Formats: sequence, C-alpha cells, structure tokens
Amino acid sequence: MKILIIGSKGFIGRYCVDYFKQHHQVWQCDVVVDYTTPQYTQVDATNANYNDIFINTNFDVCVNCSGAASVPDSIQHPERDFNLNTVNVFKQLEAIRKYNPTCKYINLSSAAVYGNPQSLPVKEEHLLQPISPYGKHKKMAEDICQEFYDIYNISTCNLRLFSAYGNGLYKQLFWDLHKKAQKNQTVELFGTGEEQRDFIHVKDVVKAISCVVKNADFKNNIINVANGEAYAIKEVVRLFYKAYPIDVIYNFSKESRQGDPLHWKADISKLIQLGYQPSMTIEEGLKAYVRWVQDQK
Repeated sequence: MKILIIGSKGFIGRYCVDYFKQHHQVWQCDVVVDYTTPQYTQVDATNANYNDIFINTNFDVCVNCSGAASVPDSIQHPERDFNLNTVNVFKQLEAIRKYNPTCKYINLSSAAVYGNPQSLPVKEEHLLQPISPYGKHKKMAEDICQEFYDIYNISTCNLRLFSAYGNGLYKQLFWDLHKKAQKNQTVELFGTGEEQRDFIHVKDVVKAISCVVKNADFKNNIINVANGEAYAIKEVVRLFYKAYPIDVIYNFSKESRQGDPLHWKADISKLIQLGYQPSMTIEEGLKAYVRWVQDQK
C-alpha cells in the first residue's frame, strides 16, 4: 500500500510515518526543508500546492496530519488558522480529484467542532457548536470533505481527535506544566481544575488511524478518536507532578481562557467497531512524557 502523510514533520505525522513504514510504502510532505529523506516533498508554508505530489504518484491513502493546532493562536491569527486548517484541506482534495481520484483521504479533525457538548459522552451525531476559530475552521474542513464525497465521489473520512499527547509534543497542557515548573516551584494554571478532557496517547492515535485505514468504508465517515474516559484537569496535573522529579505547588486561577470548552468525554463506539483498543493508560503516558521532557532544553 502506498500512503502519503501530509504534515509528516509534525507531532502526529512523525508517529504515523514511523508506524506505517513498517508495513507500507510511505511518502512524506511538509513545509520543512529536508534534503535527505527519500520520497519527501516540501510545500510552501503560505501557499501550498499539492498537485505535483498526486501527479507523480498514485497513492492508496492520504492522511492529512497538517494544520494549526492551537485555540489561542486561532483567536490571535484567524486568517492563518483558516488557511492551514481549511483552505489546505480543499487544495489537497482538489489535487486528489484531478490526479488521483481513487486515493482514500483521512482528515484529522478535532473535538473542538463540538464546542461545549450538551450531553456526555458526546457522539458523532451531536450538534456542532464550535466556540473558537479553530473549531469553526475544523468544521468547515469537514464540510469540504462532505462536498468532495457527495459531488465527486472521493473517499473521505474525518477523525475528531480529542486531547492527544505524548513524547514530542512541545506545547499544550503537559509541556506548559513542565516549563512553568522549571521557572518556579509554585505554578498557577488557568481554569478551576474541574474542567474535563478525554486524553489519548499519540501511539493510540496512530493505532486508531491504522484501524480506519484497514476497516472504514470511507463514505465520509465521522469518527471520534479518544479513549472514552473523562479526566478532570486537576487530576492529570496531580498525576503529572507526582511523576515529576521535583516537588511543585500548583493552584488554579479560576479564570477560563477564551475558546476553551468545559467538559469533554467521547463516545468511541464507532472506533471500537473498527477494531480499536486503547493500549496506553494516562498514568503510563504521563510517566513516559515526564521522562522525555527531562531530556529537553
């Protein structure tokens, strides 16, 4: 099988490359300069053109791991977020439509499309009410996938990722906990600590993607990618600092950030039906992450 990973230098993309190249032919695409990696294509960070990639090779599957992944940044720079998370999805699908119409397309979407769900666990059929530019742009990207499936019969699938984490992630909650603890042994955090997230380790994300590649029908599927467990932020912070090599005192400011939802827990019935089973507990994942951050500057 020939698989193209777009965003191959990013957090999830790197894990996808390492996983799929064990059994398949893998091509890579990103904005980073790389003169040594075989079967790698660099695209322009501000005006990506994907045509040549699909003209030169007939892929069986394209996994789009590219795009921005920051709610605060999407509020500060909405045009950039729109271009990376929405416009580029259209460009990729248009290139597939013109040059490689049999290629199956997986788009990594986000739980941010739900906003603040009215019921938990949240199912894929839940009303979408995103509360950030990031969430709105991810929803638009899903609509584009629907368009190309309905009108052009392109095989598409959207994976709504919840809170992915793991070694190699230089941002978001756990990285912030590490950086703040390096500066001060008393750490202040946003929110109340009662907010809940459904965390999934990046290795399990890739296993979920593999299940989709093998077993989904690509009729514009919408699939939650999570572990189906809600953890309060205060609990995962406790687990993180329990594994941390120094004692840290932390408190919550009670101030929420714009665009942050309150409670997330995914219904993962569809993913389980495709053969997915979690392999990494939050405790194991955080211990591994703490060991990894100790080696980072």
